Parts: sequence; structure tokens; C-alpha cells
Amino acid sequence: MTATAPPRPHTPKPRPAAPPPVWTSSVLAPIAAGLATLFASTSLTGVVSGWAWFGYLLVAVVLIASTGLALRSLRAPTIVVGLAQLLVLLFLITGAFTTSGILKIIPGPDALEELRGVLSAAAEQIRVGLPPIEGTPPILCLITIAIGLVAVLVDTLAVAASAPAATGLVLLCVYAVPAALAEEMLPWWTFLLGAAAFAGLLAVDGNHRHRRWRNREAPGLGNSASTLSAPVGVVAAAIAMGLVLGTAVTGVGTVGRLPGAEGGGRGGAGGFGVEPFTQLRGLLDQGENVELFKVYGMGADKKLLRAFTLDTYTPNKGWGLAQNGRAQQGVQANQPLPPVKGDDGSGPAREIRIEPTNWVDNWLPIYGVPRTLTGLADNWLYDPVGGAVFTTIKQNAPAYTETAAIKEPSKDELRRDDAQLAEVPPQFVQVDRVDPRVAAKARQLTENESNNFDKAQAIWSFFTAQNGFVYDTKTAEATDSDALADFILNGKRGFCEQYASAMAVMLRSAGIPSRVAIGFTSGTPKGDHLSISSEDAHAWVEVYFQTKGWVSFDPTPLLDGRAVVPPYLQTNPSSTSANDTQEVPSAPKPSVPATGTPRDPGADPNADGGANQQEEEPLWPAILAGILGGLAAALTVVTIVRSHLRYRALMRSAPSRSPEARAPARGDGGFLGNENVTNWLPLIVIGLWVTAFAFLAAWVSWWFALALVVVLGGLGTPTAIREIKRRLRLQKIASHSPAAADAAWRELLDECADRGLPLSGGDTVRVAGRKVVEKHRLDEEGRSGLRTVIGVVEKSWYSDKPVDDQALGPAFDEVRKSLKRNAPMSWKGRLFPRSLRRRDK
Repeated sequence: MTATAPPRPHTPKPRPAAPPPVWTSSVLAPIAAGLATLFASTSLTGVVSGWAWFGYLLVAVVLIASTGLALRSLRAPTIVVGLAQLLVLLFLITGAFTTSGILKIIPGPDALEELRGVLSAAAEQIRVGLPPIEGTPPILCLITIAIGLVAVLVDTLAVAASAPAATGLVLLCVYAVPAALAEEMLPWWTFLLGAAAFAGLLAVDGNHRHRRWRNREAPGLGNSASTLSAPVGVVAAAIAMGLVLGTAVTGVGTVGRLPGAEGGGRGGAGGFGVEPFTQLRGLLDQGENVELFKVYGMGADKKLLRAFTLDTYTPNKGWGLAQNGRAQQGVQANQPLPPVKGDDGSGPAREIRIEPTNWVDNWLPIYGVPRTLTGLADNWLYDPVGGAVFTTIKQNAPAYTETAAIKEPSKDELRRDDAQLAEVPPQFVQVDRVDPRVAAKARQLTENESNNFDKAQAIWSFFTAQNGFVYDTKTAEATDSDALADFILNGKRGFCEQYASAMAVMLRSAGIPSRVAIGFTSGTPKGDHLSISSEDAHAWVEVYFQTKGWVSFDPTPLLDGRAVVPPYLQTNPSSTSANDTQEVPSAPKPSVPATGTPRDPGADPNADGGANQQEEEPLWPAILAGILGGLAAALTVVTIVRSHLRYRALMRSAPSRSPEARAPARGDGGFLGNENVTNWLPLIVIGLWVTAFAFLAAWVSWWFALALVVVLGGLGTPTAIREIKRRLRLQKIASHSPAAADAAWRELLDECADRGLPLSGGDTVRVAGRKVVEKHRLDEEGRSGLRTVIGVVEKSWYSDKPVDDQALGPAFDEVRKSLKRNAPMSWKGRLFPRSLRRRDK
């Protein structure tokens, strides 16, 4: 016999280590990029007041990150992902800041034109404003566009290009702009947040890239995805030190000192000013309400406080100063003032003290006709022609005292006092290129009147709710090439600038000298003084009479308690108060004034049927979004902590203990042993986050919220259905249900299908198990668990004896964990599970 050699022992080749998760398909990458953008944007607190802008940025960043994640999971080209993110940003801008988009969010020609006007208003506000500027809608729009573009760029660099370090330059630019514009040093915490977010971005990238180094663990890296490598820690510390030291040494933030350091104060004073022009179309900038003046000595009198007047009309633009104010002249305001028409110096006078609180401008508001002004420096001038006190540069205004004649003329006196046009300065009479329809309307309104006062009152009475005019913070959509004719004849919706501009042009068309006054309404009584705030900013018309001088006519239909109706315009002069003014019945003061007219105190403010009533923007979507977001954040922390504790417990028990020994006790919080609601926490958290963002989007636009829900629902519904099926099967396994074996096998088939291994229904259990081991390269723990699962399933299907399935739960748990380690599921498999298309369910 021939001796045979003993069989050589088979030594299995070591399987290559499972590749680390791909950076571009990880959910951590877009989250880290989005947080870096949001934290860098906090530097805007130095140049924009309030926090309204942050809500828009949060929605924009979430949409951009979600769009990128969804499209990259479908392996869309990088250029397609970037264009889709820009398109989503455009939808957000259209829905939030325009009213003429297709389906509210799709930009059409009208919406783009409206958006151009909004950006123009933002540019003008930046040009004339002082930081921190108000967070008005145009400014919010500009910020959302700018930071939205930054978010797209950061997401592309950090995720698609796998170069998160390159985002540092982009994020540094976000800090550079506010630092260059802010008058005070940027808050220290914004630098800390930015450095921490950038460090986190580098840490996540380092964990993905450098998990292994020359077949060994990389220096400083543990097995936890949250461990920060030593090199990343050094880089982050260097960035933070550079930001702080750069702030202290180079003067970043314009003052060159750390918070709390002693020394110089502000580099300049922030405050509020008014612009020397009006616009015929656009949006009223309603920012944070700031007190501007405290007025002492007015008592209960309601008078308009004039800052300056405008004398030149430009078609399709509005009113402004001739030669942009360069020809304006005056006399020293702290010297005896020259007499002007309307006050011969013989009547009673009122001493009024005005204390500016947040006023920074080159105009000082005054009441009526000033006789003396005290408390001013020599550089303040008084223009008796324009009726304004001014200086050549914007500056903090001092407290000053005005002695003024504020007595109002009577209706009969004005009817006998037509102006001699030859004696009126020509800049108050001339008007060019007025649309013929506007001039014809003015002639129609005044043709039956015999004196200038009755003509002016006829035009003034035209701007009422009965004639279709509505007060609104935004003008109606343009339907005519001439903005003034469009407002008077078609839109009939706008705020004080449009009403004053229209009436002044119609007066001049009728041959009546007029000008537009810019200033403030009467303010709010507070103790012994009147408080005048930025919300009281106003525009009205002044008409010139031969002996009475300039007389006020306010055509804006206000019914929010701010209207000032002088006695010569009242319909019931007998009710005139001692101060010769009558307060219009007021409603509670809303953020957007109600529609109506101050002409007829007995008129119903809803006489137009309420169809044009401007409602206050509801806050409940934002409040509900905050509540749901807070609850979602709390449950997210609970879920993460619970998952971490569970993972550590399982790692302590493996691999020295058998599957039976590793089976968690019922109710101990193990993966399969807990049958309470905590097993459903991930789904609950996801649902809460989606709902919170939907309500936050609803605060911006209901159409935008609907689109967001449809998109997120379309992406998340398959995942939710698959997860619900998984949870139900795991509960059957954990509760040792008679159908536990069937549930375990069906779940294993679905897990493999989602990973691209659809198993045939004709395969036996053992053949299918062999395919799973080979395709997904299960490790020893996974193979051992799979053998136990196959044994339980075969006994359940083919044996008449009762099945002891106590080991099924821990064994199936080992199989699932092995699949996660060796065959991680792609995001495409998570978002669009193939198992939902399996016929054998």
C-alpha cells in the first residue's frame, strides 16, 4: 500500500479589514459642514441687530445639507448636486421674501423683479445705515442669500471634494466682513463657536480618512468615531489661538482689545437715522423698535415732529432733495432765528425739550416753526426755506430745547389765504414728467373747488378706504409702467411714502405749492414725557399758504392710534380739544397697522368688507417649532446616550461570553430585551425633527412648508416603513412569539436585500445562509449567530417538537451587528430599501 500524506490543515486566509465608511456618503459630513456654516454666521451679530436672521439661515442650511445628502446617496454628479442646492436656496428666497412666485416658491419674472427690488432696498439700507443695522426683510433676504451660497460652497468642499480643511478660507471670509464693518469688537463666543465647529469638521474627516495607518491604528485614534485625533486637536487649538490673538493684536473687530479689557470705548456710535428720499414701490423696513427721542413739554398735544422736507420729484423713483442736498444753506441754529411765514413772533410759544437717545444723523427734528434753539453746537444750521435743522456729517445728536409756535390755523383762515405763486420758491411749485392720468385725476378732484385749501382737502380726502386705498407695509404688485399712476389708479396699497408722494404730486399738478415732510408721528406718552421710536417714523405733505406758511396734510390712512388730524381737517370741529387737535379712535397697536382712514372717526375700519385687512403675522408656527425642536433635541440626547451605554455594555460582554450569557435581561435596556417605547425612540425623534422644521418653514411660507413636507416625506417614507417593519419583527423575536423564527428569517432576507443581495425564494435555509456569509463576509461572531438562527428556523419549520428560541434573540443580534461591521449599508439602501420590493414578504 502506498502511504498517503496526512491532510494539510487548512488555514483560512485573513479577511481584509472592513473599509471605513465612505466620507461622501456619511451623514456626519453634511452635518459638520452645516454646523460650521451656522456657527460662523453668528459673527453677523456684530452688524445686524436681533436674531430673526438665524431662523432663516437654519432652514437654508438644513435644506442645502439634506439636498446634498439625498442626491449623493443616489450617486448624482457633483455639479448636479450643487445646482440642485442652489435651486432649493432660490425656492426658499422666493417663498420667504416675495409674493409673486409661481405656487409661492417657484421664481418667475415677476418674482425675480420683486427680488431685485428687495435687494436694492437692502443695498440702500447698508449704504446709509450704521451697524448694527435693523434686521429688516431686505437685510434678511440678503443675509440668507449670502450665507446660503457659503453653505453650498462649504458643503461641496467638505463633502464632495473631501477637503474640509479648504473650507477654513471660506469661513474666515464670513468673519472678515462683520469684523471690518462692526463698530464694536465681535463677541468672543462667536470665535469660540467657529473654531469648535471647524475643529469638529476636521475631526470627523480625520476619523473617516485615517482610521488605519500602515495596517495599524492611526496615532491618537481609538475605536470610537467620536475620538479626536492628536493632530486634529493641535490644529484646532492653533486655529482658536490664532483667532483670539489676532483679535487682540491686529484689531480684528475694529477696536483691537479683548472683551473685558480696559481702555478705549466704541469706535463709533450706532444709532438710527432717516433717509432723505421716498420710494414709490417697495417694502417698508420694519426692524426692531428702538426709542429715538424723549420729548418734554408737549403734554397731551399730538403734533408731527419734522426732521426735514423734500422738494424735488423724480418720476418712477420718488421725492428727494434738489442736487441731493448740496445746495442746502442755513444760519447757525444756536443764534436768533429769522422769522418765517406762519409766525410773526407775536403769538404764544411752547418750550419743548428734546432728548435724543438712539439718534445718529445730520438732521435734528423740530416742531412747527422754531423761534429759538438752545443746546446746539455751532456746526448745527437752520434752513428757514426747507424748515430743517442740519449739519454736514452724521453724528450723535445733543439734547436741545426748542421754543416754537405750534398754534394751528382755522379752516376759514386757510380758505382766505391762497398763496401768490410768484412769491413761492420755484422748487416748491415745479413738477415735471407727471403721468397725464395723474394730472387728470387731480383736476377732476379739484375742478369744483374755488380756493387752495378746499382743493388740497379734496385731494387729501381721496386717499380713503372708501376709495379703495389700504395701508400696507408693501406696495401692490406692479401693473403699470408709471409707479405713481399705478399706485393712485390701480394698486392703491402702500405705506406713508407712497401716500405722501402721490398727494404732493397731485397738489403741484393742480397748481398748489407743496412738499413732502419726513419725520415722526406724535409718539407714546410715558410718565412726564413722550417717547418717540423708530416705529413712529412717518412721511406727510405740507401745503404752502400766503400768510400761514406751511400747513400739514397727512394722507396716510392710519387707524393704529398714531394719526394726527389737525382741527382744520376735522369733520366735527366742535369736539376740538384745547390743544387744537383730535385723536382718532385707536385700535390696539399691531406690528402691521390696520387698514382704514383717519378722516371719519365714526367710520367702520372694516367698511371695505375686511378683504384688504392686513393681518398680523402669526407667531404660533414659530413657537410650536421651537417647542417641538426642543423636545426633539432632548430625545436625541437620550437616544444617543442610551445607544452609547448599550454599545459599551455589549462590548464588555463580547466575545468571552456565549450568546446565551450575553442575552440581556428583560427590561435592562438591551437591544432586544426592552419592549417599551424606547425601542421606537429613533423614529419618534426623526418625526419630531421633521415636524419642527415643517412648522419653522410654515412661519416663512405655508407653500414652502408644504413643499418641505412633500420632499422629506418622499425621502423618508420608505425608510420609515422599513424601520417600522424591522421594529415589529424585533419585538416578536424579543417576546419569544410563536412567529419569532419566521420574523427573524424574513428580517434577515430584508437586511440582505437592502445591501444588494436579494435571496431567491427557492433557496433552502442553509444555501441562503452560505450566500450571506460569503457575500457579506461575516466574522466569527456573525457566523456563530447565523448558525443558531438557521437551527431555530429549521426546527420551527420542519420539526414537530417545541422550539426553544431563548437563544434566537441574542444570536440574531450578533448577525445584525456583524452585518453592520462588515457590510455597512449605503445611504441609498437606507433611503430606498430594496426589501420593500420583495415579493415574498
